[in-house]
Amino acid sequence: MKLTIGYLYGDLMNIYGDTGNIIALKKRAQWRGIKVKVQLITLKSKILNLKSDLYFFGGGQDQQQELVAKDLKIKAKIIKSEVERGVPLLSICGGYQLLGAYYKPYKGPKLPGVGLFPIFTEASSDRMIGNIVIESMFGKLVGFENHSGKTYLKKEALPLGMVIKGFGNNGTDKTEGCIYKHAVGCYMHGALLPKNPKLADWLIRKALEVKYKKQIELKPLDDTLELQVHHKAIQKFS
Repeated sequence: MKLTIGYLYGDLMNIYGDTGNIIALKKRAQWRGIKVKVQLITLKSKILNLKSDLYFFGGGQDQQQELVAKDLKIKAKIIKSEVERGVPLLSICGGYQLLGAYYKPYKGPKLPGVGLFPIFTEASSDRMIGNIVIESMFGKLVGFENHSGKTYLKKEALPLGMVIKGFGNNGTDKTEGCIYKHAVGCYMHGALLPKNPKLADWLIRKALEVKYKKQIELKPLDDTLELQVHHKAIQKFS
């Protein structure tokens, strides 16, 4: 089997260890004998020619987000149609924000989003920094958050999970992230997937099932070290 991972704006949106998620997806697929190609999709890329089996969209600073927001207007239709047909996507922080209705920086004009997730984000003068633990459909997830944007879920939105420790979407309603079909958005940097192998494998499995149009059973891996880190983080930060 083959897997193509599309790294959305990997040259601009890749802070706080986000590229580690690409590494985790690539290695966990390769350890199972799956051939992996990672392709960068950035400002000058024609996404129609670079359709992928799985997408990743990391975080960035306001300056980079402004550049990306303009380009997303061109790519929005294809990104949304890919998610609608079941292609999985993981977005972190700035990428998560730009896939909502809009992101309003603390200073500067509102940046329109793709409208994939039923959310909106407004930056504040406060910064929410620290380790985060949430309860989700994947069990407990652990990560590290660092954001001033406060994201609010619309009525129809489904949160990725509920905060046990940390701030989450906005520091008040205890929600973290958003999930729509097989698209996941959240504030969990660090990188997220090496510490949460169950989520990584879910993304890989869904990508292969959509591509090959059949149910996929992934070969089990020895996750002893990954799970030790996962459980230790939960114990320490909860």
